[in-house]
Amino acid sequence: MSPAPADHLSVRSLRAVLFDLDGTLLDTVADISLALNRALAEQKLASLPAAQVRVLIGRGVPTLIERALARLGAAGESSAAAHLVERFHFHYERIHELDEIQTRVYPGVTAGLAELHALGLGLAVVTNKPNKAAVDLLTRLGLSQWIDVVVGGDSGAHRKPHPQPLLTACEELAVRPVQALMVGDSLTDVLAARAAGLAVVCVPYGYNEGVDPRALPCDAFVESVGALPALLTAAHSRRGATAPVDATERAPRRSKRR
Repeated sequence: MSPAPADHLSVRSLRAVLFDLDGTLLDTVADISLALNRALAEQKLASLPAAQVRVLIGRGVPTLIERALARLGAAGESSAAAHLVERFHFHYERIHELDEIQTRVYPGVTAGLAELHALGLGLAVVTNKPNKAAVDLLTRLGLSQWIDVVVGGDSGAHRKPHPQPLLTACEELAVRPVQALMVGDSLTDVLAARAAGLAVVCVPYGYNEGVDPRALPCDAFVESVGALPALLTAAHSRRGATAPVDATERAPRRSKRR
């Protein structure tokens, strides 16, 4: 996996930023744990503490269920796993309907998104979470005002780490992959970005499947999303450019159609 050229992290070169959701913008482990344990309880299976669920998150709900069953020593028929996936989604939706949500926005995210939006960059969320759930969380937590496109795990034929979701977001934002940056917290995000031809910046927290995110082979790290605008404008300054981003070059604002 070759790193992207340094100028791909310059606000002058970029037209869009794509964000992972769980573990990058939002700390969702409490809600995921609750939905998972309610689904497991229906099958007379033991609960898993949130600390264990945190390291199981990544690559979508089917993988989460497989890992949970393996952790409990209950791996078995694929039909049983498929039923648990269905029940997980039921309980996750019920958490939203009953307003039991405990998901929180990570520090720095709100300010970072607002500043990136002010720089004229198109913003997208690319997540393996179902599209409806992702849009609902972004709306409830006040982040949707800055997000132009949401691509969920059920928006197409493939999930991350396949490049398709990222390429779909770029298409929706009317930018080329070389003009976009992926921001995530896991190897899944890095692999998807490399395959799609995007530069990738990582945050050192989140749900990297139990592995230290600082070991990820990304182009740069930021302590929070709030630090990203400074990284991009600093890269712009290092190239000797002084002019601000031309409004005519900005990515067009798009609606959340996916």
